[in-house]
Amino acid sequence: MRVTKRTNIAMRVLMFCAVNPGRLVTKAEIARACNASENHLAQIINQLAQLGYLHTQRGRNGGLELSRPADQIHIGEIFRALEAPVPLAECFADVDNTCPLTEACRLRTALNDAAGAFYATLDPISLDALICDNAPLMHILQPVQPCHVATSQADLATAE
Repeated sequence: MRVTKRTNIAMRVLMFCAVNPGRLVTKAEIARACNASENHLAQIINQLAQLGYLHTQRGRNGGLELSRPADQIHIGEIFRALEAPVPLAECFADVDNTCPLTEACRLRTALNDAAGAFYATLDPISLDALICDNAPLMHILQPVQPCHVATSQADLATAE
């Protein structure tokens, strides 16, 4: 089974949001950290928001964040929502199915069972499990916060 690029990028978006809790993150931040185009991200972010995984806020101080805690988002449900529209094989397609064996083929049943096992393996894994205690991931996905550089005597006085 091959995961679509859309699902792959959606997982990057969700992991980015999960490692940056308590603040709205921007599409530009995600694009830089996750090596994705902002145009493609916009479509995926919109879909994730419609599915209830993200909360988005428009405007100058806008951005996005997880709509619920990372430990309440399970990977299997995300993959089902994003991958289900993509037929596993031609015989699974409602349209464009030209296979003459569909009615008698046992491979279709085996593939269906394999896909079920794939999703069942992902079902217990939460988004939190992907990021928790994962220092290398945190290093990649948490943007470096710039230091506050005092520019005046007033700034220096407030810093003390």
